[in-house]
Amino acid sequence: MLGEWLVERNKLSARDVERALLAQSEMGGYLGQVLVKLGLVAEQDVAQALSDLLGIRLLAEADYPSEPVEVPQLSESFLLSNGVVPIAGPSESSGGWQFVSVVPQDQYIQKALTMALAGPITVHLGLESDVANALNARQTTEDTEEEDDDASLAGIDDDEFVEHLKDLASEAPVIRLVNQIIHRALDLGASDIHVEPFDGALHLRYRVDGVIQDTPDAPALELAPAIASRIKLLAHMNIAERRLPQDGRIMTRVKGHELDLRVSTIPTVHGESIVMRVLDRESIQLSLESMGFSANTLDSYRQLLAKPHGVLLVTGPTGSGKTTTLYASLATLDASELKIITVEDPVEYQLDGVNQIQVQSQIELTFARSLRAILRQDPDIIMIGEMRDGETAQIAVQSALTGHLVLSTLHTNTAAGAITRLEDMGIERYLITSSVNGVLAQRLVRTLCKSCRIAQNVDMTEAKRLGLDRFLGEGNLQIYVPQGCSECKQSGYRGRTAIHELFVMDGAMHRAIQAGYDATQLHETARKSGMLTLFEDGLRKVAAGETSLEEVLRVTQDQSESIEVAS
Repeated sequence: MLGEWLVERNKLSARDVERALLAQSEMGGYLGQVLVKLGLVAEQDVAQALSDLLGIRLLAEADYPSEPVEVPQLSESFLLSNGVVPIAGPSESSGGWQFVSVVPQDQYIQKALTMALAGPITVHLGLESDVANALNARQTTEDTEEEDDDASLAGIDDDEFVEHLKDLASEAPVIRLVNQIIHRALDLGASDIHVEPFDGALHLRYRVDGVIQDTPDAPALELAPAIASRIKLLAHMNIAERRLPQDGRIMTRVKGHELDLRVSTIPTVHGESIVMRVLDRESIQLSLESMGFSANTLDSYRQLLAKPHGVLLVTGPTGSGKTTTLYASLATLDASELKIITVEDPVEYQLDGVNQIQVQSQIELTFARSLRAILRQDPDIIMIGEMRDGETAQIAVQSALTGHLVLSTLHTNTAAGAITRLEDMGIERYLITSSVNGVLAQRLVRTLCKSCRIAQNVDMTEAKRLGLDRFLGEGNLQIYVPQGCSECKQSGYRGRTAIHELFVMDGAMHRAIQAGYDATQLHETARKSGMLTLFEDGLRKVAAGETSLEEVLRVTQDQSESIEVAS
């Protein structure tokens, strides 16, 4: 009945219903909940369908009481475990107790409430998010009234302490709260979740399009130990260890999306600070064409990828999309005809036909050790997640010299800086010129929201000073600036694209490296050969209306420190 109702109103297709029924047979639960979990239909639509089909009133969040309604006959654990919220006591107008539930049709809930209260009851329908918020409010009130001092735990032994943490993490409000934190990250399109305890408050922040945003409705500080314990349990960490940093991983499915969360904890003076890096496997686009390459840069990069041997490096700071670019590069290669092996820490995305090795330092499976073993596997292409030390760099260079194409990343600010970084790691100049094919420097810039961006003329003198005039075209002084709307959550930006700087090793570069040029001199030599800098590639995207001048200046500040934008 529910499926038919939704199909008739074009909320989903009959094929979607069949998929959901198949998933329900494996997952269990109600069909409506399965449809929402799979992301096939909105929760509001399912709730409206149930309201019509069951003849049960659907309550909005505004219909809930501002203060929790106490029901002496019912324990809080019953309400929390069954997702039931009391909203009104018996009265002449309503007759009996009034409740809200996500599944008011559940016969167990109906019978349990009737028996406990020995009188008439009415169970209304509510959205899962509204019910969860109401239950969290009840739990917060209860915790405030019965606030425990940390000193009360001082006298218990380690086993009891661990059990206490597990109990905290297993409470229904905490489970819902952590689920809501993760769900919000998906809704915002966040790349990272930061849970940070400070003196007097718990900060919950999300990094969206590379910029951290505060969340005004952060959980209470008292919930920090419970939240940390819940996250650490999900990530298979040691919940009793709060003095040392830990790393873990959570694999979960949210609204039909396969999420991979990389969890990192560090001890601070106010408690454990937790960062969860969000990898949405379904949203990743492993395509070089979708990464913002300009046409000539992409052509040159593809030529470097097509070479049978040599080292190709991608550089940039953490979070600049280096690994994604390497994955997209591998995806362009024919894995059926080539032997491709990767060494990563960690393996972020699994690629068909590619042998991927996860570094495990605890058993001494390091980058260097893995590389030595790889060479005995007769590979055509080797991808190294990161060149962290001289030994790894030495093996990579030797691999390139013996007929392998090696892809890897380095943490340097510019493409030319990768050459001097290799020298610092002990690689001789003649080996660098013999093995390195090119270096791609990369940054991510936010793209303007197409719904609200505003055209604005830039001063000609300013355009010439910045070098923007060469990309705008004759007589054109129009660029776009952010404004902010509901579509982009008032930020003015939606999504990100990459800007690039491709450093190709040619004869001039070989002579410069052999002459001992530093990074600045190598950079200038490459520019004379036609290389566009990160800043210049950013200006090209400003002229095309993809991003703002302010954003490019923010991201390439290290290359444009002397530039002051006229107010």
